[in-house]
Amino acid sequence: MDSHDDKKQRLFGTSGIRGKIGHAITSELALKMGRALSTLLGPGCKVVVGYDSRTSNHMLERALSAGILEGGCDVLLLGLAPTPLVGYATKKLGADAGVMITASHNPPQDNGLKVWNSDGMAYRPHQEEALEEIVFNGKFSLAPWDSIGKVEDIRHISKEYVNDLLNFVKIEPGLKVVVDCANGAASYLSPFLLRKAGCDVITLNSQPDGFFPGRMPEPSAANLQDLMRMVKATNADMGIAHDGDADRMVAVDENGEFADFDKLLSLIASEIGGCVVTTVDASSSIDMALEGKGKVIRTKVGDVHVADAIEKYNASFGGEPSGTWIHPDFCMCPDGILSALKLIALVKNKGPLSKLLEDIPSFPTMREVINCQESQKTDIMEKTKEDFPHLFSDVSESNLKDGVRLSLENGGWVLIRPSGTESYIRITLGGRTTEEAQEIMDKSKKFLGELI
Repeated sequence: MDSHDDKKQRLFGTSGIRGKIGHAITSELALKMGRALSTLLGPGCKVVVGYDSRTSNHMLERALSAGILEGGCDVLLLGLAPTPLVGYATKKLGADAGVMITASHNPPQDNGLKVWNSDGMAYRPHQEEALEEIVFNGKFSLAPWDSIGKVEDIRHISKEYVNDLLNFVKIEPGLKVVVDCANGAASYLSPFLLRKAGCDVITLNSQPDGFFPGRMPEPSAANLQDLMRMVKATNADMGIAHDGDADRMVAVDENGEFADFDKLLSLIASEIGGCVVTTVDASSSIDMALEGKGKVIRTKVGDVHVADAIEKYNASFGGEPSGTWIHPDFCMCPDGILSALKLIALVKNKGPLSKLLEDIPSFPTMREVINCQESQKTDIMEKTKEDFPHLFSDVSESNLKDGVRLSLENGGWVLIRPSGTESYIRITLGGRTTEEAQEIMDKSKKFLGELI
């Protein structure tokens, strides 16, 4: 790769490195990343390594581990494990870093790498850039033969994770829960933990399989039809679904209805209260749900930005509408299993879930993508910053942290931001009614149409 071409220089996206196996993601890249990480950390450091259920994981784990060992660092092997367990183990064992081999909710032909700090928080952009720099210039610090790193099996740490979670969230037994693990990394751990917590658990897609035969790992309403039917058919109190690596959690209510992403986030945020961090693409329902209970801070899209803001503002909770939630009083790593426990405890104490969600202010949300060449993005976003707010007479706040987000006085909102991975400009918005949301969408599309 040409080290002077910035377009080619990026390996990391908004959540680690991801791409197709055999193309963007190869064992050669994993080896280089292992070497780069041990070069960055220095000899004698310890690195936790875990992977989800994808078919390419053993290949990548061995290559990554070889690179780490070659640089004189030790590898602590977790084996098949959800992302939150990698973050937890890194912090609990006092390791210097952790690496999760996963492509999260991407399709089965993809894989990737995500790096964690010693406190269980994702690598920040400047740390990712430091790793990229070493990979691209190839200046690896390799250990002599008598100082090569050692390998240690740390799978036993999952028992401590289970016990710590059960002590952290107390649940009164008796709820019937259907859990869908997407044939992913939480397939054993999530159902086991919920049973230990006292739930009557029915499992779906809870045997690890990298072909994802049950459903695609993205926990969307379209992919969770079986879960929705199963909740209803078994008279369960609720359904829980994870993505491939279980850093996310979404829910289905007792009627088999998919819980709105924004409402679910707002429900948990209002329950926790205090200073709460979310992203610019989250609905106004979180602001309304927190009125009188706390304040909302919005940041760029991506869990690393949420974690950064949690630390900066000493926040009590942070999350994205996608179901990626961080509970800082436990660990700075997004944890879909802990999120499930928190929601189940809330439903047991105050449920049912449909009623709890009914009480959260509703904002019908709409999303569109507008095709846009990469070369146009900067110019279009500059013009959007200048001119877009003038289209509305009732703007109460303008947020420019990640694109342009306008909050309207009646609770409606609109976000225009460039895609970080594709040739699109994204429009995300919400209104008090579907008609109002459509009006905002029409106005936004017309505005961008005239610019592009």
